Amino acid sequence: MAYTAHDWQQTLAEKADYAESRLRHGAPVVALSYDKGILLLTLRKNQGKIFEVYDRLAMGAMGNPSDLEVVRQYAVDFSHSEGYQRSIEDVSVQRVVGFAISPSFKTAFSDPRRMPVVLNSIFAQVGETPEDDMLFEMNYDGDFHRHEGHAHISGSKEADARMHEVLKGYKVGTQKSAIELALKAWTSGRWKSASDGSDDEDNILLPTKEERATLLKEQLEDGARIEAAILERDTQRERRYQVLDKETLAPFLP
Repeated sequence: MAYTAHDWQQTLAEKADYAESRLRHGAPVVALSYDKGILLLTLRKNQGKIFEVYDRLAMGAMGNPSDLEVVRQYAVDFSHSEGYQRSIEDVSVQRVVGFAISPSFKTAFSDPRRMPVVLNSIFAQVGETPEDDMLFEMNYDGDFHRHEGHAHISGSKEADARMHEVLKGYKVGTQKSAIELALKAWTSGRWKSASDGSDDEDNILLPTKEERATLLKEQLEDGARIEAAILERDTQRERRYQVLDKETLAPFLP
């Protein structure tokens, strides 16, 4: 049986529909540059979604847990191999995303005989200044984009639009302001609007402060917890990557 270009296009559309349907109910992830580093934040119930990759590199992802673990391990292995064969300074998020991860995503997505990788992800690299920070957002099909100052991933176009509305115009601030804004963006992405699914992309409804607080409280009462980590810009510690503890996050909870 001949496999035509139309068949191939149809297969890609079906694979995209499959991946998006699996990701639709996933919890968003937010990354923000701030004066002393980069913050990555989400809420989760079970498996972790934010990880260290290398000295200056970290990632956050949402999607299939097994796909996440495979990608995490591959990113770690590739980074350490680069550091050993070249130097620590040569390990960069561009090569991790563009050379190591994205091609395998694209291959899986374009091959009719393979299932797509069900994963949206953020890769971060902290620089000497906030302007030097690098944030890459990569989708399940292998397409990736660099963002300045902030990046986010979610499971739907409506959630993406609300999070973008919250984060646009972001000015680099303190860790405290970054956590507050990240929670605002996260709850806005997780919130369900009556307009979701409509074709009116110009009418973006955002939750009120009270609705965001209620949603966050419901999520926490349902067993979720905040997962947040930072890549420190200047530190005397052995590792730049630090997980934020409950005491640090407590003031931001409802």
